[in-house]
Amino acid sequence: MNAGEILLEARDLALQAGGRVFCCGVSLEVAAGRCVVLLGPNGSGKTTLLHTLAGLRAPAAGSVSLAGRAPQAWPAAELARFRGLLAQQQDDHFPATVLETVLVGRHPHLGRWGWEGAEDAAVAREALAAVGLTGMAARDVLTLSGGERQRVAIATLLVQAPRLLLLDEPTNHLDLHHQIAALDLFRDLAGQGRAVVMVLHDINLAARYADSVVLFDGDGGAQAGDAAAMLDATRLSRAFDHPIGVVDDAGRSIFVAR
Repeated sequence: MNAGEILLEARDLALQAGGRVFCCGVSLEVAAGRCVVLLGPNGSGKTTLLHTLAGLRAPAAGSVSLAGRAPQAWPAAELARFRGLLAQQQDDHFPATVLETVLVGRHPHLGRWGWEGAEDAAVAREALAAVGLTGMAARDVLTLSGGERQRVAIATLLVQAPRLLLLDEPTNHLDLHHQIAALDLFRDLAGQGRAVVMVLHDINLAARYADSVVLFDGDGGAQAGDAAAMLDATRLSRAFDHPIGVVDDAGRSIFVAR
């Protein structure tokens, strides 16, 4: 994996959903090794942008390219090996074991008539260990707590092994310990030459993990820039329509609602 290689590029994007226009003129480059956070109030367009970057919806204006190619130019299986999306919610309509659920992530790596084998199962068990679910492979996903199910979803993404990870609220349902463990894991993957774009709601987690931030203002606007510049108390107060202060904690900025 080549550090610094541009895996995702968006140029002059404008998005439209439900009659509203978002993100007019936003441009973004995401290189291997980088972690980008989409931050802003509810309903401001973060998920819409993430799905547009994934190639799941067309922008109203502008363009998206993945490693230099439009999403529509990628064969489906190749695209699934390149970029993975962690959805905001996980829906399970039928019983399945945790291992069977995680193995779904291996499908892009199998041939047309391929079937998961021992090597795929080993990859899945390794992913379960990485999210702290060792020994739960035989559990029915319908019996899991929300946090356990979220970690199964993260393990499924890990076995998919994409270079570009697009994460919609990856800390959903997770307690503090597992929030930090999951975000450390994604940060480590970026350090190995992948790229991460994720929606977060916690400003302090964004400050801890982001190299760059796309900050939504709730009125249809968004700005992209280095985390240090975007995570400014005045700018954040305007975006969230609430006074936000900043305190120093051993050299680290901590943002607090006033």
